[in-house]
Amino acid sequence: MLPAVTATGELPPGIHPAGWDEIEKRFGRGSETRVRAFGRLRLLHELAVRTGFLVRFLVFGSFVSGAPEPRDVDVALVMAEDFRLEDTGRESRTLFSHPDAEARFGASVFWVRQGMQTEEGMREFLETWQMKRDGTLRGMLEVKP
Repeated sequence: MLPAVTATGELPPGIHPAGWDEIEKRFGRGSETRVRAFGRLRLLHELAVRTGFLVRFLVFGSFVSGAPEPRDVDVALVMAEDFRLEDTGRESRTLFSHPDAEARFGASVFWVRQGMQTEEGMREFLETWQMKRDGTLRGMLEVKP
């Protein structure tokens, strides 16, 4: 079960796993903007799953906050060590180009391949997306099928 948002309207620091039903109930309703953003999030997840190499799908930013009108969908993908971009289907390949994903899906997508970084490097990658511009930490959502 997802924790309550903080006084600033965000998930508390850390990575919080949740399934699609809980994500929709908590963040995919309430405004047309949220409903559309939830639909985009599901599409992004499906495209990442189609690669056959998705290890983790993490969501952060205004979508996983109490903001009634999230600005966009922010996603961090962790792909398997043997993931090869050149072997990815055309439709999914768009995910792995930040400008293309922004233009096509209205989403900021960041990704890393397992094994490209040390365990410390992976921790830093994930912590980067938990840090807000003011230096404080917020939580991330990890999609669990």
